[in-house]
Amino acid sequence: MTSARIRTLCAVAVAVLLALMPIALPMFGATFWINVIAEILIWSLLAMSVNLLFGYVGLLSFGQALYFGFGMYGVAIGITQFGLGLWGAMLLGVTAATTMAAIAGALAVRLTWHYFAIITVVFSLIFYFTAMSAKSLTGGDDGLSFSAPPILEAAGLTLADKTTQFYFVFVICLACYLSMALLVSSPLGMRFAAVRDNENRASLVGINVYLTRWLAFVIAGFIAGIGGALFALFGRYASASYMFYHVSGEAVVWAIVGGAGTLMGPLVGTALLILFREVVSGLWENYLIAVGAVVILVVMFSPRGVVGSLNALTLRRQPPDESLVAAPADLAKVE
Repeated sequence: MTSARIRTLCAVAVAVLLALMPIALPMFGATFWINVIAEILIWSLLAMSVNLLFGYVGLLSFGQALYFGFGMYGVAIGITQFGLGLWGAMLLGVTAATTMAAIAGALAVRLTWHYFAIITVVFSLIFYFTAMSAKSLTGGDDGLSFSAPPILEAAGLTLADKTTQFYFVFVICLACYLSMALLVSSPLGMRFAAVRDNENRASLVGINVYLTRWLAFVIAGFIAGIGGALFALFGRYASASYMFYHVSGEAVVWAIVGGAGTLMGPLVGTALLILFREVVSGLWENYLIAVGAVVILVVMFSPRGVVGSLNALTLRRQPPDESLVAAPADLAKVE
């Protein structure tokens, strides 16, 4: 069995396992974990946004929380100010995040290395302080609270039901992961990899490096915006504090721990650290020390991340392709 098939089967198994969680967990009296898993799925989209830029294009962004926040506020303002329904508010939030990413990306992707990281932090700080000062619109630190509209009023589907809310989040996140899988294996995904590996060679073969990076930045903002919109609906709340750069920093850690440049890395990294935090925080008030220790150990002993190391292990154990190995008799015939 090839490593690609193993990865596909593992991804399918994870999706099936997640889909069964709202059914299995109540049997053990663990309904609390349904919301925790839904939150992990949402945060993994922010980590996926970071991973697209860092793992697939080679750009380290500490500003993805900005687009996450735009997605949140688009939903909150759409519902509270414009009276939009759930889907209209989500569309507004994702559109606002994507538009902001398109504008910021036009300037940011002209830079690379630490200069790119710095300018993404600057954009995040500018709009964070703007949101904090515009309390009449954003609520500042207090944020905006709202009641979530129904998903489908005719069918009676609302986010008030914990199971319905979970599957609403799960289906949208699953669509995002499937879309990401198609993206990274598409010609555009190949261009991303070429620019990441060597931008000079990529430009020599006719790839527009600036446009490729800009497209990746916009798509990453789009994904972060979906995450922000889902998080606003999940918590019925939007706050400027989620636009601060330390939120982006957490997403960077999740992506690296899970495995940058892998499809499932953002989900695995987010799940590992959030679940560990939830368990340890109930036992020790200084739980962040333990979380930091786990991150350090993973980076030291598994620099490719959890998924990256597992992928490397399956590749090493995979037998060589016999069609690519010439037998001595075949070599003699060639000679």
